[in-house]
Amino acid sequence: MDGRFTRRQLIKGTLAVSLVPAIPLSHRYRVDVPELPWPAANDIVAATTIPVFPDRSFPITGYGAKNDGKTDNTAAIGKAIAACTAAGGGHVVVPSGTFLTGAIRLKSNVDLHLEKGAVLKFSGDASKFPNVLTRYEGIECVNRSPMIYAHGEKNIGLTGSGTLDAAATSSWNKGSDRAYLETLVAKGTAPEKRIVPGSGHTMRSAFVEPYACENVLIQGVTLKNSMFWQLHPTLCRNVTVDGVSTDPSTAHSNTDGCDPESCDHVVIANCALGAHDDNIAIKSGRDADGRRVNVPCQNLVVVNCVMNGNWGAITCGSEQTGGIRNVYAYRLTVQGDTKFALYVKSNTLRGGFSENINLDSVSGTFARNFVFVTSTYNSQTGDHVPSFGPFTISDCASTKIAGKTFDVSGLSNAHVHGFTVANSTFEGVSDTSNTLKYVDNAKFTDVMVNGKPI
Repeated sequence: MDGRFTRRQLIKGTLAVSLVPAIPLSHRYRVDVPELPWPAANDIVAATTIPVFPDRSFPITGYGAKNDGKTDNTAAIGKAIAACTAAGGGHVVVPSGTFLTGAIRLKSNVDLHLEKGAVLKFSGDASKFPNVLTRYEGIECVNRSPMIYAHGEKNIGLTGSGTLDAAATSSWNKGSDRAYLETLVAKGTAPEKRIVPGSGHTMRSAFVEPYACENVLIQGVTLKNSMFWQLHPTLCRNVTVDGVSTDPSTAHSNTDGCDPESCDHVVIANCALGAHDDNIAIKSGRDADGRRVNVPCQNLVVVNCVMNGNWGAITCGSEQTGGIRNVYAYRLTVQGDTKFALYVKSNTLRGGFSENINLDSVSGTFARNFVFVTSTYNSQTGDHVPSFGPFTISDCASTKIAGKTFDVSGLSNAHVHGFTVANSTFEGVSDTSNTLKYVDNAKFTDVMVNGKPI
């Protein structure tokens, strides 16, 4: 289609709009965030724009979508989004029922809203996921589209109380051949020519990925059966993730809960993040390609979340070549097999920095350490020394730590500059010794481990 609409199509769209109650413009999506213990964090929340959408609703059933779980609704959903865009924006509504679909590409001023009982079931047909520009583990390339994708858009939403299910994509969404991309980077191949499909190599696609977008809201939905990173906002500004659930019982390996990458102003609130890897992994590109893009991930607030994953509740890296700064995590409950409250990882091949990282009121059980910082991740070496610190931990607690409370190591030529812990109580610690190697200005105030002060 050439993007134009006939009078019949416009009339059909008008009728479709009337099938469901409009979401009033006066109702702005609300995100409940408490007062935070850092003025700078409150400033980040206040400055992170939440999109507002026009008072128009476009139910996908008005464009031919069927909720039988078998009919391919990719085109119908695309028509609803196109009609919404042509009208100047609004809410593309997925009503109750199971809708089979391929990739969904959001446009500016469009909110994809899943009503209660709505399920978007993503297809096992790889052809329904066209090639798009993406980042695979910190390297730009062209791969099959994520389930939900947007590129270069402004004011987009994925909201409601419905479910997104990627179980059927297991037939095609597989592979982790990053080494192929690394050979292309070494040859100087441009990102748009690093095409994965058809190359004989495979790399998984993320679940939800707004790319180079501004004013993004992801709220209320549940993600199930992810094959790779679940929420992956990349090179975005003003991202809000609120009340989202990711199901750890259905996630496959290497399925981080949320991976903001090279983003500025991100608020993650009131979420239940389950993963078979990191719960939240903050990233900014990998190695040579990360240095080419050279965009940090900065100004992030994580608040009132429950974490249930295998690795870090808050992880910085390992793809942190562009740097990470100004991270504030508050009131997190950690459970399950999560290994670390804070996990910071890089090496001299990756480089980058993690600075001004703050945790307050984080509590739970930890399968290794409360804090683990390593400058020698995976024993990879190069000429790019990472820079770490300061880190601040306050008002935190544990009921179980299977290893040491703190295992923090810099390098002989790049010390961790600043590690402060205050007003915290750690119980159930298996190893009461702590490792602080090449760490400057380590300070402990009112910190108890198994009933004894540090």
